[in-house]
Amino acid sequence: MIPLIQNFKTFVLADGDFPCHAIPCAFLKNADRIICCDGATEKLLHFGMNPDYIVGDLDSISNELKTRFSPILFPYPDQETNDLTKSIHFCIEHGWTEITILGATGKREDHTMGNLALLTDYAESTQVQLLTDYGVFVPQLKSSVYESYAGQQVSIFSLTASTLFTTRNLVYPIENRVLTSWWQGTLNESLAGCFTVETTGGKSLVFREYQKY
Repeated sequence: MIPLIQNFKTFVLADGDFPCHAIPCAFLKNADRIICCDGATEKLLHFGMNPDYIVGDLDSISNELKTRFSPILFPYPDQETNDLTKSIHFCIEHGWTEITILGATGKREDHTMGNLALLTDYAESTQVQLLTDYGVFVPQLKSSVYESYAGQQVSIFSLTASTLFTTRNLVYPIENRVLTSWWQGTLNESLAGCFTVETTGGKSLVFREYQKY
């Protein structure tokens, strides 16, 4: 079963909106290592923490910070990938394959959609989760069972046109169905302490909201 939040100790901080919710902030404070995507460095400093590594094309970080953190700068000039992907590749090169991503949503919506879609690519060589201020996205490449709670809001997004979905323990069941558009698997709700998303392969994303207390 996939926990609501997996206790991964490697964090990649992207240059979107810095998290405000207590849950992602608490996990960030317990990170073993933090890899900042270029311009996210300044946001982490405002949060009161220092990066362990700074990765990217380094076009959105000040000269002052470049000088200050020169020993931990790792420039990746490749323009075929974004800074988030460069940071994930950096983690893989160092053998850190259990990764939590923060700061990958907010600001420009096209960046958000691109970052979410990339999760399924990262999942081919890592275990990865993306935390927002509202919940957690995880990529799914095979049938999976998810930790949950009754009333939890759940959304499923298909990134592969031919994938068949079947769900268990959701208010609005899906039975051997192709999701032909992103909206079709959204705004569902869990009925119990876990739910199942069965697939015939392909790539998909599952979103679960944080529990409200």
